[in-house]
Amino acid sequence: MSKEVLIQALADMREEEAVGLARQMVESGADPLDILDATRAAMDIVGQRYEKGEYFLPELLLAGEMLSQISEMVKPLLAKTQAAKREGKVLIGTVAGDIHDIGKNIVVFMLDANGFEVLDLGVDVPVQKFVEAVKEFQPQVVGLSGFLTLAFDAMKETIQALDAAGLRDKVKVMIGGGSVDEHVRAYTGADAWGRDAMAAVNLAKQWIGG
Repeated sequence: MSKEVLIQALADMREEEAVGLARQMVESGADPLDILDATRAAMDIVGQRYEKGEYFLPELLLAGEMLSQISEMVKPLLAKTQAAKREGKVLIGTVAGDIHDIGKNIVVFMLDANGFEVLDLGVDVPVQKFVEAVKEFQPQVVGLSGFLTLAFDAMKETIQALDAAGLRDKVKVMIGGGSVDEHVRAYTGADAWGRDAMAAVNLAKQWIGG
């Protein structure tokens, strides 16, 4: 079965067909990374259609749901093939005051698929929770997600709190979501910003040396 068929089913929002195809691939012993490559390619198409105004929030929600279902199928296979190949640790969460998580979930999925150990703190994460998690989990990279413009202040406060706790020089901080750009990166004091999930993966690889 070709990956292209799965890519098209995902990109065209044919949920039942896409999930069924992924299940068949898993059961037939396909390389889990091939399945993930297909989901990655499909999400790129979904993102392009969203930017062009062909897709809207319901399609993004459905894409996230399909991604979640396929992720649950593939994760056990990945655990077997990549147990010894974890590249490093990434802590991620949607900052205080924001409850958007579709983009964050895709980033978590892609980081996991690329061999990183990821701790997802969820949404509306208080500043202090990030600080405590950095102390306990000891990641090399911290990802702060936020869709709303009010999230920018929370990102800045979180980074300042890491600094005050003496942790800022121990981690690289990337931000992403919504209207995040270079100006927002400069305002918050983050090390970099990512336009999409692959940008986050590339930054993590660059920083951790994976």
